[in-house]
Amino acid sequence: MDAALVQFLSSGITEGARYALVALGFTLIYNASGAINFAQGESIMLGGMMTAVLLGIGMPYSAAIMCAVLVALVTSVVLQKLAVHTLNKSGVLTVIILTVAFGMILRGFVQAFWGTATRSLPPFTSADPLRFLGGTILPQTLWVIAVTTIVLLALGWFFRYSRVGRAFLAAASNAETAQLMGINVRFILLLAFVIAGFLGSVAGVVTGPITYTSYDAGMMVGLKAIIAAIVGGMGSVPGAVVGGLLLGLAEALTAGYISSQYKDAVPFLIVVLVFLVRPNGFFGRPHLERV
Repeated sequence: MDAALVQFLSSGITEGARYALVALGFTLIYNASGAINFAQGESIMLGGMMTAVLLGIGMPYSAAIMCAVLVALVTSVVLQKLAVHTLNKSGVLTVIILTVAFGMILRGFVQAFWGTATRSLPPFTSADPLRFLGGTILPQTLWVIAVTTIVLLALGWFFRYSRVGRAFLAAASNAETAQLMGINVRFILLLAFVIAGFLGSVAGVVTGPITYTSYDAGMMVGLKAIIAAIVGGMGSVPGAVVGGLLLGLAEALTAGYISSQYKDAVPFLIVVLVFLVRPNGFFGRPHLERV
């Protein structure tokens, strides 16, 4: 295999894993509430930035990661409480606007306290590149693949075999029927925000040594993750994963073989093409309306 292709694929998988984890967060919240959380990308920023800040004051790596994830979870709970209050008073559109404003507030807060400088995280293990199929990859890439795989398998088990996971699927399918069956729909919504915050913060931590982080690191990632969720089929968990990996690989190959100037345009081109061919995404189901 071509050495350059190995490195492009390695880069694409790393970015694709970030998009996939964040897109999963979008999907879970969308299934639970019908709204899109435009602040989801900030969980990546919080995971990476908080870990870097805590490492800077001398906290051990593992403790810094746990504290950073905890901050992201608390932030997600706060947003969920605001979203529920807004949803009761208004509607889904207002909730979407709320998430946009919440993300801007988070970015402003982080910028005010820790500045605009780009920060990096140390790799989990050795930083020396590994030889693979004639090319070189960073050991951190293997961490990204391993952590993403473990998280996806754990989520799959949770939704398929756990009682709470099955309740989540029931509430996502039909909230009113689930509530009549005794399922606490409000708790399911809280769970969706918590899991989404966890997924984003983990993505920010595990990819931080490769992609770096800053106060605005979540803006573009969040936007591309929304595109990944749409490409895969909004509301589809497998679709979010496939869409994220597809976008990451497409970006890396475009940057490697054409030009990095066009990399950020690739996701938008892909979503336009998908809308033309499969308006509901690869795994999405058409919405039927009774008349």
